[in-house]
Amino acid sequence: MKRAYVFPGQGAQFVGMGKDLYETSPLAKDLFEKANEILGFRITDLMFKGTDEDLRQTKVTQPAIFLHSVILAKTLGDDFKPDMTAGHSLGEFSALVAAGALSFEDGLKLVYKRALAMQKACEMNPSTMAAILALPDEKVEEICATINDVVVPANYNCPGQIVISGSMSGIEKACELMKIAGAKRALPLKVGGAFHSPLMEPAQVELSEAIEATNISTPICPVYQNVSTVGETDPAVIKKNLVAQLTSPVKWTQSVKQMIADGATEFVELGPGNVLQGLIAKIDNSVAVSGKQ
Repeated sequence: MKRAYVFPGQGAQFVGMGKDLYETSPLAKDLFEKANEILGFRITDLMFKGTDEDLRQTKVTQPAIFLHSVILAKTLGDDFKPDMTAGHSLGEFSALVAAGALSFEDGLKLVYKRALAMQKACEMNPSTMAAILALPDEKVEEICATINDVVVPANYNCPGQIVISGSMSGIEKACELMKIAGAKRALPLKVGGAFHSPLMEPAQVELSEAIEATNISTPICPVYQNVSTVGETDPAVIKKNLVAQLTSPVKWTQSVKQMIADGATEFVELGPGNVLQGLIAKIDNSVAVSGKQ
């Protein structure tokens, strides 16, 4: 029996996230205050009593979710004994810190750099994403390939749920074609831009320098990365996959299946919301799924 800890990505945030932790755990309070110092603004104010609008800004969302997830893992102390970790998109940074591959400080600095770089790329290239429900992965890939604009599969979330990413006109065209092909829904998402697509290349250039300059150690357990979908422990490979992640799809379905093939029987989601618990149950309902937030 192996336990996998998983960490959510952008979209899981809610006002009040992490407040209980801050108020009940001296360790959590110290780490939150350290984060305020590193970031140069009181992100805790926005997390605990900001508005939905505040939390939706990429430069706030990403560090907020990262902090909630990582600090939660740290407050578990000796109870945190992962056999493997994984994170969805941004959550991969949380998974790496929790597994000891990245320090708390370095992880936070990278996440903030990533958020700013992604926000800048979104402003340079207005773009978007859409959720496609109830079409086979292959059909979604096939339709994306027929469109002249930039449109690519961005998140393989669970069977029958893929998020696509691309230019405004490309996504509009793709949504029409997906519905014609029989998709139950083709729903444009309220996001800042086309994450996990070639339109994130400017952010990737900026982030790759920061990742190269950051020390990554051998983690205490394999970290299943979005790009490769297998358990990684080699710091050089982890770095390469982190850089590739910004413009590559999040292969969540494939990663979870691989973790189960490698012996995972229990998944615990750490961080805001319960999105990953729902996705894992749809990928394989024979495993135990729970969460803490």
